[in-house]
Amino acid sequence: MSQRESMEYDVVIVGAGPAGLSAAIRLKQLAGDAARELSVCILEKGSEVGAHILSGAVIDPKALDELIPEWKEKGAPLTVPVTENLHWVLSEKSKFGMPHMLLPPFMRNKGTYTLSLGNLTRWLAGQAEELGVEIFPGFPAAEILYHDNGSVKGVATGDLGIARDGSHRADYQQGMELHARYTFFAEGARGSLTKRLSEVFALRKESGPQVFGIGLKELWDVPSDKHKPGRVIHSQGWPLSDAWGGGFLYHQENNQVALGFVVALDYANPYLSPFDEFQRWKTHPAIRAEIEGGRRVSYGARAINEGGYQAIPKLAFPGGVLIGCSAGFVNVPRIKGTHTAMKSGMLAAEAAFKAISDDRSGDTLDGYAKALHKSWIVTELKIVRNAQPAIAHWGGTLGTLYAGFDMWLGSLGISLPWTLKHKPDNEATKPKDQYKPIVYPRPDGVLTFDRLSSVFISNTNHEEDQPVHLTLKDASIPTAVNLPVYAGPEQRYCPAGVYEFVEENGNPKLQINAQNCVHCKTCDIKDPTQNINWVTPEGGGGPNYPNM
Repeated sequence: MSQRESMEYDVVIVGAGPAGLSAAIRLKQLAGDAARELSVCILEKGSEVGAHILSGAVIDPKALDELIPEWKEKGAPLTVPVTENLHWVLSEKSKFGMPHMLLPPFMRNKGTYTLSLGNLTRWLAGQAEELGVEIFPGFPAAEILYHDNGSVKGVATGDLGIARDGSHRADYQQGMELHARYTFFAEGARGSLTKRLSEVFALRKESGPQVFGIGLKELWDVPSDKHKPGRVIHSQGWPLSDAWGGGFLYHQENNQVALGFVVALDYANPYLSPFDEFQRWKTHPAIRAEIEGGRRVSYGARAINEGGYQAIPKLAFPGGVLIGCSAGFVNVPRIKGTHTAMKSGMLAAEAAFKAISDDRSGDTLDGYAKALHKSWIVTELKIVRNAQPAIAHWGGTLGTLYAGFDMWLGSLGISLPWTLKHKPDNEATKPKDQYKPIVYPRPDGVLTFDRLSSVFISNTNHEEDQPVHLTLKDASIPTAVNLPVYAGPEQRYCPAGVYEFVEENGNPKLQINAQNCVHCKTCDIKDPTQNINWVTPEGGGGPNYPNM
């Protein structure tokens, strides 16, 4: 094999999300203040910055205030402040509005904004490029590079032009190596390289496992008489009975409503389909009233970190760090992680800049972890640390009551002396014999939809003649274990119709429709035998979210 070309940088960042972009901006700010040169580049697997970004989103501008205090004057897309904050508990036909004063103060969305997170990252990318950051969209980091002493040397981008059978097509192009003094991993939830780093450096040896939810989202154009900019609604309860989660509905700018549904992936019933629960949720009279007469214009799905404080791994290792959702700083009760992701990137940047200024390279940035654990990120996460596991352990009713009590105490500065633990999501799935199949209503094509029509409006595209990026450790397990024991749950937990069981020569076979993949990573998380390993596809492949 010929030697790959390489490029040298002070810092290489994997992922142009809020954390990665904030880290890059902070590095360049510090370099400018010190009047020194500092080379920074970002690799982004999406076809453009923001193409793979998916979030509700209601954003706390706390970190943005610190990073770019003049963000309003610079045209940041935070233009719709939250004006109404509602929390509904749903039964099948009715709703109960939780009194606002029962919510802990930090859950009331005062001073927050609702917007497209994809548009915020596009704006942040512009700010980064103005400072001299090099951003390479369409180039996924596919491999971690190491020095002889075991420290991280950088990353390599994936080869282009490899056919499904492994041969080189006419357009074959070898990937490039990017070497750095320090490499920041900002891949988002369940990053493929982050998984590998966790194994190599035992990053979870002293922390609990990360746990996840799947978030599904649609964007609707609604009639102007239904549109109430700044109206924010969260719901819990119906239609979920065998799982925990809830819905969100945000009235954003331009007569658009972002709505979606989150299901914690620790559910036990293998017949449950998060996608179909989302579609059913929209038929509730209160939810239907918000969007009826409108038109669905986009769809997407993404895994969400839900582990919180007790799932924070070791953050720094020789030559690199984890930032943002690669580490997992989502405040689950607030349903917010952008501000914490941005702050983590800023803190890592400050630690790396100091090390580079001291002419260090490739060591462990212990100063980053120390600063983060002294920051408001950990202060926030400690207050809510028992909310998610309480519901996982005791169910929706008792768990919610405990979580509310615990969080109220935390908001008053009182911390209970225990921390509840998590269990891996895949271990929660139980055999099909313990449940009856769930019969979901057929989609009507007006309010509710099927998977394939949904994937179509996510603008998902992959080069078809390439190796399948959803790899199986053992090709026999889907039909030997998953189908007979768990009724083939991959065909239901996947929100994009990637997995289906077909008959071949009279026997069942798992067919993987990799071209449908929206990169949510749910399969990598929820597969009961952990047999599925998600790896990066050819550059630029996946969804292309315009305003999500």
